Amino acid sequence: MALIITEECINCDVCEPECPNGALSQIEDTYVIDPAKCTECVGHFDAPLCIEVCPVDCILQDPAHVESKEQLQAKFENLMAVKV
Repeated sequence: MALIITEECINCDVCEPECPNGALSQIEDTYVIDPAKCTECVGHFDAPLCIEVCPVDCILQDPAHVESKEQLQAKFENLMAVKV
């Protein structure tokens, strides 16, 4: 499933540069994750980098965007095909 950033975000700017898919962006005083681009780092890394670097643990799985590992892999492959 895609990830979501909760209101506990302190806008520290460490997650955004870590996203290999460019799924994070800043809106006002917080960051948001584009579910169309979030693959939870499937295809890139073993775990979501944004979660690993977040100092306040405000990045959670988004129950509104449930996806299997296979679906995340397919999304990754589609995103990479668009970049080529």
